[in-house]
Amino acid sequence: MEKLSLEGLNFEAIDLEIKKKILTITLNRPERLNSFTDELHVQLMTSLKSLREEANIRAVLLTGAGRGFCAGQDLSKRDPSSMVEKPNLSKTLKEQFNPLVSFIKEIEIPVVCAVNGVAAGAGVSLALSCDIVLASDDAKFIQSFANVGLIPDAGGTWSLSKLIGNARAKGLALTGDPIRAEKAEEWGMIWKVYPQAELMNEAKKLTQKLASGPTFGFSKIKQALNVAETNSFAEQLNLEAKFQEECGFSDDYAEGVSAFLEKRQANFKGK
Repeated sequence: MEKLSLEGLNFEAIDLEIKKKILTITLNRPERLNSFTDELHVQLMTSLKSLREEANIRAVLLTGAGRGFCAGQDLSKRDPSSMVEKPNLSKTLKEQFNPLVSFIKEIEIPVVCAVNGVAAGAGVSLALSCDIVLASDDAKFIQSFANVGLIPDAGGTWSLSKLIGNARAKGLALTGDPIRAEKAEEWGMIWKVYPQAELMNEAKKLTQKLASGPTFGFSKIKQALNVAETNSFAEQLNLEAKFQEECGFSDDYAEGVSAFLEKRQANFKGK
Protein backbone atom coordinates (compact mmCIF):
# COMPACT_ATOMS: atom_id res chain seq x y z
CA MET A 1 0.00 0.00 0.00
CA GLU A 2 1.31 3.46 -0.93
CA LYS A 3 2.25 5.53 2.08
CA LEU A 4 0.71 8.98 2.24
CA SER A 5 1.83 11.90 4.34
CA LEU A 6 0.12 15.16 5.18
CA GLU A 7 3.43 16.94 4.78
CA GLY A 8 3.48 18.79 1.49
CA LEU A 9 -0.15 18.12 0.55
CA ASN A 10 -1.61 21.14 -1.24
CA PHE A 11 -5.22 20.96 -2.33
CA GLU A 12 -7.69 23.44 -3.79
CA ALA A 13 -11.02 21.85 -2.80
CA ILE A 14 -10.04 21.48 0.86
CA ASP A 15 -7.77 23.31 3.31
CA LEU A 16 -5.64 21.40 5.81
CA GLU A 17 -4.19 22.64 9.09
CA ILE A 18 -2.23 20.62 11.64
CA LYS A 19 -1.95 22.15 15.10
CA LYS A 20 -1.66 20.67 18.59
CA LYS A 21 -2.16 17.09 17.35
CA ILE A 22 -5.37 18.05 15.52
CA LEU A 23 -6.00 17.87 11.78
CA THR A 24 -8.54 20.50 10.74
CA ILE A 25 -10.10 19.86 7.34
CA THR A 26 -12.09 22.69 5.77
CA LEU A 27 -14.16 21.96 2.67
CA ASN A 28 -13.21 24.83 0.40
CA ARG A 29 -15.68 25.36 -2.44
CA PRO A 30 -17.69 28.18 -0.82
CA GLU A 31 -18.99 29.47 -4.16
CA ARG A 32 -20.82 26.12 -4.52
CA LEU A 33 -21.63 25.65 -0.81
CA ASN A 34 -18.76 23.14 -0.63
CA SER A 35 -20.65 20.64 -2.76
CA PHE A 36 -18.89 17.44 -3.78
CA THR A 37 -16.97 16.99 -7.02
CA ASP A 38 -14.65 14.16 -7.98
CA GLU A 39 -11.71 16.38 -7.01
CA LEU A 40 -13.09 17.11 -3.55
CA HIS A 41 -13.69 13.40 -2.96
CA VAL A 42 -10.14 12.48 -3.94
CA GLN A 43 -8.58 15.24 -1.84
CA LEU A 44 -10.69 14.50 1.24
CA MET A 45 -10.03 10.76 1.11
CA THR A 46 -6.32 11.31 0.50
CA SER A 47 -6.03 13.54 3.56
CA LEU A 48 -7.97 11.08 5.74
CA LYS A 49 -6.03 8.03 4.57
CA SER A 50 -2.77 9.79 5.28
CA LEU A 51 -3.69 9.74 8.97
CA ARG A 52 -2.57 6.10 9.05
CA GLU A 53 0.99 7.39 8.71
CA GLU A 54 0.55 10.35 11.09
CA ALA A 55 0.73 8.94 14.60
CA ASN A 56 1.06 12.42 16.11
CA ILE A 57 -2.46 13.41 14.97
CA ARG A 58 -4.99 12.34 17.57
CA ALA A 59 -8.25 14.02 16.46
CA VAL A 60 -9.89 15.49 13.36
CA LEU A 61 -12.08 18.58 13.01
CA LEU A 62 -14.18 18.84 9.84
CA THR A 63 -15.95 22.03 8.77
CA GLY A 64 -16.79 24.13 5.71
CA ALA A 65 -15.66 27.47 4.30
CA GLY A 66 -18.10 30.31 3.76
CA ARG A 67 -21.77 30.35 4.63
CA GLY A 68 -22.44 26.61 4.38
CA PHE A 69 -21.03 23.28 5.47
CA CYS A 70 -21.77 21.08 2.44
CA ALA A 71 -24.60 21.03 -0.08
CA GLY A 72 -24.01 17.40 -1.05
CA GLN A 73 -23.25 16.41 -4.63
CA ASP A 74 -22.61 19.22 -7.11
CA LEU A 75 -25.56 18.58 -9.43
CA SER A 76 -24.03 20.66 -12.20
CA LYS A 77 -21.74 17.65 -12.67
CA ARG A 78 -24.67 15.21 -12.69
CA ASP A 79 -27.21 16.79 -15.07
CA PRO A 80 -28.64 13.95 -17.23
CA SER A 81 -29.70 16.41 -19.95
CA SER A 82 -26.08 17.37 -20.58
CA MET A 83 -24.71 13.82 -20.56
CA VAL A 84 -24.51 11.26 -23.36
CA GLU A 85 -25.42 8.47 -20.93
CA LYS A 86 -27.43 8.71 -17.75
CA PRO A 87 -25.20 8.98 -14.67
CA ASN A 88 -24.57 5.80 -12.70
CA LEU A 89 -25.27 7.07 -9.20
CA SER A 90 -24.61 3.66 -7.67
CA LYS A 91 -21.06 3.82 -9.02
CA THR A 92 -20.55 7.24 -7.40
CA LEU A 93 -21.77 5.89 -4.07
CA LYS A 94 -19.74 2.69 -4.13
CA GLU A 95 -16.52 4.37 -5.29
CA GLN A 96 -16.71 7.69 -3.46
CA PHE A 97 -19.34 8.43 -0.82
CA ASN A 98 -19.58 4.99 0.80
CA PRO A 99 -15.82 4.55 1.30
CA LEU A 100 -15.63 8.09 2.68
CA VAL A 101 -18.31 7.82 5.37
CA SER A 102 -17.19 4.27 6.23
CA PHE A 103 -13.61 5.45 6.73
CA ILE A 104 -14.74 8.25 9.04
CA LYS A 105 -16.78 5.82 11.14
CA GLU A 106 -13.97 3.26 11.32
CA ILE A 107 -10.98 5.55 11.85
CA GLU A 108 -9.65 5.06 15.37
CA ILE A 109 -9.30 8.71 16.39
CA PRO A 110 -12.26 11.00 17.20
CA VAL A 111 -13.78 13.05 14.37
CA VAL A 112 -15.67 16.24 15.27
CA CYS A 113 -17.85 18.01 12.71
CA ALA A 114 -18.66 21.73 12.95
CA VAL A 115 -21.67 22.45 10.72
CA ASN A 116 -21.29 26.16 10.04
CA GLY A 117 -24.38 26.69 7.88
CA VAL A 118 -26.47 24.71 5.44
CA ALA A 119 -25.93 20.95 5.24
CA ALA A 120 -27.95 19.34 2.48
CA GLY A 121 -28.21 15.93 0.87
CA ALA A 122 -25.01 13.94 1.26
CA GLY A 123 -23.63 16.88 3.24
CA VAL A 124 -25.94 15.80 6.06
CA SER A 125 -24.79 12.20 5.69
CA LEU A 126 -21.15 13.33 5.86
CA ALA A 127 -21.78 15.27 9.06
CA LEU A 128 -23.70 12.43 10.71
CA SER A 129 -20.89 9.97 9.94
CA CYS A 130 -18.67 11.92 12.35
CA ASP A 131 -18.43 11.06 16.04
CA ILE A 132 -19.63 14.36 17.48
CA VAL A 133 -21.59 16.96 15.50
CA LEU A 134 -21.78 20.60 16.54
CA ALA A 135 -23.71 23.25 14.62
CA SER A 136 -24.15 27.00 14.49
CA ASP A 137 -27.51 28.39 15.53
CA ASP A 138 -28.23 29.39 11.93
CA ALA A 139 -27.43 25.96 10.49
CA LYS A 140 -30.04 23.87 8.69
CA PHE A 141 -30.12 20.20 7.78
CA ILE A 142 -31.99 19.41 4.57
CA GLN A 143 -32.80 15.99 3.12
CA SER A 144 -32.95 17.41 -0.38
CA PHE A 145 -32.89 14.04 -2.14
CA ALA A 146 -36.68 13.79 -2.48
CA ASN A 147 -36.74 17.09 -4.37
CA VAL A 148 -34.87 15.46 -7.26
CA GLY A 149 -36.39 11.99 -7.04
CA LEU A 150 -33.65 10.30 -5.01
CA ILE A 151 -33.32 8.65 -1.61
CA PRO A 152 -31.00 9.70 1.24
CA ASP A 153 -27.68 8.00 0.61
CA ALA A 154 -24.10 7.79 1.95
CA GLY A 155 -25.62 6.18 5.04
CA GLY A 156 -28.38 8.76 5.35
CA THR A 157 -31.27 6.31 5.79
CA TRP A 158 -29.26 4.41 8.43
CA SER A 159 -28.14 7.48 10.38
CA LEU A 160 -31.49 9.24 10.36
CA SER A 161 -33.56 6.25 11.49
CA LYS A 162 -30.99 5.37 14.16
CA LEU A 163 -30.65 8.89 15.57
CA ILE A 164 -34.20 10.29 15.42
CA GLY A 165 -36.47 7.29 14.84
CA ASN A 166 -38.38 6.05 11.83
CA ALA A 167 -41.29 8.50 11.98
CA ARG A 168 -39.12 11.61 12.02
CA ALA A 169 -36.68 10.12 9.51
CA LYS A 170 -39.51 9.47 7.04
CA GLY A 171 -40.95 12.93 7.59
CA LEU A 172 -37.65 14.65 6.79
CA ALA A 173 -36.77 12.32 3.90
CA LEU A 174 -40.16 12.45 2.17
CA THR A 175 -40.85 16.17 2.54
CA GLY A 176 -37.35 17.55 2.16
CA ASP A 177 -38.27 20.13 4.79
CA PRO A 178 -35.28 21.78 6.49
CA ILE A 179 -34.70 21.19 10.18
CA ARG A 180 -32.99 23.93 12.13
CA ALA A 181 -29.99 23.21 14.34
CA GLU A 182 -31.88 23.75 17.60
CA LYS A 183 -34.51 21.18 16.60
CA ALA A 184 -31.81 18.77 15.40
CA GLU A 185 -30.20 19.01 18.85
CA GLU A 186 -33.57 18.55 20.56
CA TRP A 187 -34.26 15.42 18.49
CA GLY A 188 -30.83 13.93 19.19
CA MET A 189 -29.51 14.24 15.64
CA ILE A 190 -26.53 16.33 16.76
CA TRP A 191 -24.65 17.03 19.99
CA LYS A 192 -24.75 20.80 20.62
CA VAL A 193 -25.62 24.15 19.04
CA TYR A 194 -23.60 27.35 19.47
CA PRO A 195 -23.97 30.92 18.20
CA GLN A 196 -22.31 31.27 14.81
CA ALA A 197 -19.57 33.50 16.21
CA GLU A 198 -18.68 30.92 18.86
CA LEU A 199 -18.97 27.69 16.87
CA MET A 200 -15.39 27.26 15.70
CA ASN A 201 -13.89 28.24 19.03
CA GLU A 202 -16.08 25.71 20.83
CA ALA A 203 -15.36 23.06 18.19
CA LYS A 204 -11.62 23.60 18.56
CA LYS A 205 -11.84 23.37 22.36
CA LEU A 206 -13.77 20.11 22.17
CA THR A 207 -11.42 18.62 19.58
CA GLN A 208 -8.40 19.63 21.68
CA LYS A 209 -9.94 17.94 24.73
CA LEU A 210 -10.38 14.74 22.75
CA ALA A 211 -6.89 14.93 21.22
CA SER A 212 -5.41 15.24 24.71
CA GLY A 213 -7.45 12.33 26.04
CA PRO A 214 -6.98 8.54 26.12
CA THR A 215 -7.49 8.01 22.40
CA PHE A 216 -6.81 4.27 22.61
CA GLY A 217 -9.88 3.96 24.80
CA PHE A 218 -11.80 6.32 22.53
CA SER A 219 -11.16 3.97 19.60
CA LYS A 220 -12.70 1.11 21.55
CA ILE A 221 -15.71 3.25 22.48
CA LYS A 222 -16.27 4.02 18.79
CA GLN A 223 -16.01 0.36 17.82
CA ALA A 224 -18.35 -0.79 20.57
CA LEU A 225 -21.05 1.79 19.86
CA ASN A 226 -20.87 1.18 16.11
CA VAL A 227 -22.06 -2.41 16.58
CA ALA A 228 -24.23 -2.01 19.68
CA GLU A 229 -27.57 -1.96 17.86
CA THR A 230 -26.87 -5.04 15.78
CA ASN A 231 -25.33 -7.11 18.58
CA SER A 232 -27.41 -9.07 21.05
CA PHE A 233 -27.08 -8.08 24.70
CA ALA A 234 -24.89 -11.13 25.33
CA GLU A 235 -22.69 -10.33 22.33
CA GLN A 236 -22.25 -6.76 23.52
CA LEU A 237 -21.33 -7.92 27.03
CA ASN A 238 -18.63 -10.14 25.56
CA LEU A 239 -17.36 -7.34 23.34
CA GLU A 240 -17.21 -4.95 26.29
CA ALA A 241 -15.21 -7.50 28.26
CA LYS A 242 -12.79 -7.97 25.35
CA PHE A 243 -12.27 -4.25 24.83
CA GLN A 244 -12.01 -3.57 28.55
CA GLU A 245 -9.23 -6.16 28.76
CA GLU A 246 -7.37 -4.37 25.96
CA CYS A 247 -7.91 -0.98 27.60
CA GLY A 248 -6.76 -2.35 30.95
CA PHE A 249 -3.45 -3.37 29.40
CA SER A 250 -2.92 0.07 27.84
CA ASP A 251 -0.47 2.72 28.98
CA ASP A 252 -3.32 5.23 29.00
CA TYR A 253 -5.19 3.29 31.67
CA ALA A 254 -2.10 3.09 33.87
CA GLU A 255 -1.50 6.81 33.41
CA GLY A 256 -5.14 7.67 34.06
CA VAL A 257 -5.25 5.76 37.35
CA SER A 258 -1.91 7.19 38.48
CA ALA A 259 -3.03 10.73 37.69
CA PHE A 260 -6.31 10.20 39.54
CA LEU A 261 -4.58 8.86 42.66
CA GLU A 262 -1.91 11.55 42.55
CA LYS A 263 -4.50 14.30 41.91
CA ARG A 264 -2.74 15.62 38.79
CA GLN A 265 -3.52 16.12 35.12
CA ALA A 266 -3.10 12.92 33.12
CA ASN A 267 -0.64 12.87 30.22
CA PHE A 268 -2.18 10.39 27.81
CA LYS A 269 -0.24 9.06 24.81
CA GLY A 270 -3.00 7.23 22.95
CA LYS A 271 -1.56 3.76 23.49
